[in-house]
This record gives sequence, structure tokens and C-alpha cells, in this order.
Amino acid sequence: MPLDASSDSPAIEQHNQEIHENLQHWERKPELQEEYASFYQLIAAHLPPPAQGPVLECGSGIGNLKSAFPTAITSDLFPNPWLDRQENVYALSYADRSLAGVVLFDVLHHLRFPGRSLNELERVLQPDGRVVIMEPAAGLLGRIMLGLFHHEPLALRDKITWAAPPLFDPTNIDYYAAQGNAWRIFGSQRSQFPLPGWTIQKVQYLPALPWLLTGGFRGPCLNRGVLRPVIKGLDALLRCAPRLFASRMIVVLTKSKGRREAASAQFPCIIA
Repeated sequence: MPLDASSDSPAIEQHNQEIHENLQHWERKPELQEEYASFYQLIAAHLPPPAQGPVLECGSGIGNLKSAFPTAITSDLFPNPWLDRQENVYALSYADRSLAGVVLFDVLHHLRFPGRSLNELERVLQPDGRVVIMEPAAGLLGRIMLGLFHHEPLALRDKITWAAPPLFDPTNIDYYAAQGNAWRIFGSQRSQFPLPGWTIQKVQYLPALPWLLTGGFRGPCLNRGVLRPVIKGLDALLRCAPRLFASRMIVVLTKSKGRREAASAQFPCIIA
């Protein structure tokens, strides 16, 4: 989508500004680092082994996936010095079938045209290649905590524009955020969004109460001191109904061998 001075949406550079601000907050919050380490380990557990081929993370932000998956190739729209590459998930520089896996951690809800990005990921992935997506979820905790206290909207009632318009220029995009999009695309409204070429291997919901109570990058941290074991215990109880209380979700997609076969297949899905 073209940018101009009169656009109602702020420029994409806002993403980069937030990345640099997040890095400063990250260095001051060990509790947040610990919770993200558990997310990275969960992501790494679903990635193909390095021997199968390269794994690219798009939208790496402050670039911490390597702590759990050292061979990952980190990238973002912006050429920050701690990242390996500058990449655009709408128009990757990789050749067809050249990657074994792709990670999108808190990226999908910033993509105005998610269908376009998934088409691009299908192009660069090998047959049976994987996309691992970690996103906010709009269960009870997610709606309360993320809906009320996070600066990005849940946008659960907004229209999701799946495909990009014909004249879409992927090098000229605007800022977009809708935290509830993954919840709708892979959960509550799954039937409305076409996924030819993909098998949904897994959708897992997490209450992630300890993460919420770190305050994220910007809020005050309540998950510290004597409260930490109490919060972890409450989180364990909430896992009895993970989708009801979800504030986080992980989605694992596998590229099907052929688009025609994928369109007619009955895709298995594990809900946890």
C-alpha cells in the first residue's frame, strides 16, 4: 500500500522505532527474557532439524531466536546490525524451494495481507517445509490483558483483507496491527480463510499468565519475587482450559506437496 504524507496510517518506520525501544526495555527486564526463552524453545521444538535446510525468521525484531535455534537466519524489514539479513515477507529474496522452515513471531498480526505473505512462504519452502507462527490469542486473558493494556488493537470485528490488491507494491507498505488476526484465521473463523497448499499441523493455545504479568516490553512487571511461583501455579491451573484462557497461540503449518492435492485434502489439526 503506497505511503504518503496524508496517509491515515503511520509509516512502516514505526515498526523499527518500536524494535529499538523494545531492545532497551528487554535489557532491563530479566523476567521478560525468561518468559520469551520458553516461547523460543517451544518454537524451536517445532522446526525442522538444521540438516534439512535453512530456517529463516521474518520480522526478527531484536533477534533472540538464535538463543534456542542457533542456526536460524534472522531478518527484518530494517537492516539492524544484530540481524543477518534484510527481508520482506511479501517478497523474499530466496529462490523457490530453498528453505526448510520459516518463523513468524508476532509478525502475522502486522501483515495487512496475510494471504499474500503465505503465498510467498509457500514459494520459498521445500515440499513439507514448515512455518511456525507465534501470536497473541484472544481467549479470556488475551481479551482482557491485551485488549485493555496493549497499545495495538485486537481488532476482532475489523475486516481481514486476505489477498493484496493487483497493484500492491510490497516495497511500499504501511504500519498495520490487529492482534486478534491469528485467533480468527486459525481458530474462530478458520473456514473463512483459504489455505490451499498448506496443512495445519498444530494449533496450541497458552494462557501464558507469567508472560502477561511481566508487563511485556513497556508495562510494569508484576511477575517477580515471591509472586513468581504463585503466578506459575495459577498458569498451570489455567492450562486445564487453554483455549478459554489463551493469551498466546502457536500455529504450525506444513507446505503440502501440491496445491491441487491440498485443496481437496482433509487437513488434520491438533488443538491443545
